[in-house]
Amino acid sequence: MAHLGDWAGAVALAVFVLLFYQYIIYPAVFSPLARIPNAQWSVPFSRIWILWVRYAHRENKTLHSAHRRLGPILRVGPNELSVSDLDGVRTVYQGGFGKPVWYSVFNNYGVPCMFSARAGPEHSARKRLISHVYSKSYIQSSPAVAAQSHEILYGRLLPILETSVNPSQGPHVIDVYSVFMAATMDFIACYIFGLGHGTNFLGDKAYREHFLELYKARNDSGYYDQELPQLTRLCRKLGIPLCPKWADKANLELGEWCWGLCAKMEGYFYPVNANGPPAGSVVDQPIVWNALVHGLQNESSEKWPSSVMYPSSLPNLKLSVASELFDHVLAGQETAGLVLTYLSWRLSQSVDLQHQLRAELLALVPNMQLTPDNRPVMPDPKQLDKLPLLHAVLMETLRLHAPIPGAQPRETPEVGCRIGPYAVPGGVRVAASAYTLHREESVFPKPEEWDHTRWLPSNANGEERRTMNRWFWAFSSGGRMCIGSNFALHEMKLIITTIYSNYTTHIVDDEGMENQSDGYTGRPEKERLFLRFEKVV
Repeated sequence: MAHLGDWAGAVALAVFVLLFYQYIIYPAVFSPLARIPNAQWSVPFSRIWILWVRYAHRENKTLHSAHRRLGPILRVGPNELSVSDLDGVRTVYQGGFGKPVWYSVFNNYGVPCMFSARAGPEHSARKRLISHVYSKSYIQSSPAVAAQSHEILYGRLLPILETSVNPSQGPHVIDVYSVFMAATMDFIACYIFGLGHGTNFLGDKAYREHFLELYKARNDSGYYDQELPQLTRLCRKLGIPLCPKWADKANLELGEWCWGLCAKMEGYFYPVNANGPPAGSVVDQPIVWNALVHGLQNESSEKWPSSVMYPSSLPNLKLSVASELFDHVLAGQETAGLVLTYLSWRLSQSVDLQHQLRAELLALVPNMQLTPDNRPVMPDPKQLDKLPLLHAVLMETLRLHAPIPGAQPRETPEVGCRIGPYAVPGGVRVAASAYTLHREESVFPKPEEWDHTRWLPSNANGEERRTMNRWFWAFSSGGRMCIGSNFALHEMKLIITTIYSNYTTHIVDDEGMENQSDGYTGRPEKERLFLRFEKVV
């Protein structure tokens, strides 16, 4: 009996030694990642520290501080790294690294979209169908873009602002956060579906506010699905959801809303209508829809018998198309809306800067100032794009108040790679963030100050501007950078030009604007900004 007890004790000791080696000695001493500086002492052994930092919404500031102390490459978990220099960014984001399971939360309707596609070939196959309609040259020369922009700006946005300057007709103060979220949704939805089948959030304030509440629930509830997906799925099956049920209901309603937009285009689903949507009026052309659906029509069944892009059966095809466009409308609204909110806040702190900007805007021929005969015109997009002050204030806002300041995770290839001086095995999660890159003091002196002059040609020589542009990461970089960046820059410049060609703005209530949320997206703490508008005489 004593012999049996000795044997059991030996086995227990062996198991203990094995586990101690596997979870303590190996990750701290023998792992290929052991040479990399640790952001915190526990990270070789456990994810608890980084999970807590993310849960507490402190990841961006915490990792930025750690990078300043310890260098450009950090270990933040047993199998996770953070990078904060251009060499690391080039290796990871221009090296074709795949996306980790973290992105599966963006699988709308349970199927991937271009953004959430994990493998490079799947992403590339989807991207090539629509990338041309998001190019700068296409957007600047498109009659549909010009017509839709004209209708949204002059037919929807300016009437709201005009009412605000006349107290007898309505409120004298405007929550521009809400208005900008409405304008950017209308821009992207109309570009996708056409004006008649798109949204009119500017004209429907009640539904817009309801939508923003739904989206806030979605935005605040992704932590468990992204960081602890297996545990989250298990808890759901056991009836113990880690994500609140009201957040799941909000996601369901948002999905039904987008499905409704797609349902309006039902007759145009491939292969129901081989000719695609009718031409109709220019303003009603569904540009992105046409590109996506016609692109699928051109991919023969022989070429794609088991396509990595979309399932071949029509019901699944509809889900895939809807998933793609759901991602476009949500991302297109949120990012541009946040930037416009912060840009108007910064401009409203200086009437002198508004005067300088207005002088530049009114030098356009034609310009967007409302005339006594009320004949609104659109500026030349190429000339608008070249305005130095407008570009400077927009770039500086994107730098300091990036709408997506958080980490953009990737996964090292199976064969491993080198990141800086370190050999990194396959399957390691690695990420950079705009928050840290945009605060590199050697590139952006006094990085916490909003200083638009750093982008002006008169204040920075060509090499300095090229360096800043290399470190600028508001839209990420590489083959998987934001496909809508050109569209976003164009619409934001148009909206700012429309406003500041005709009004000055003044802060009434900016509580919470200083506190931009520390997470994947960066929102004002109160999600509101009240400004007073004065008509330029």
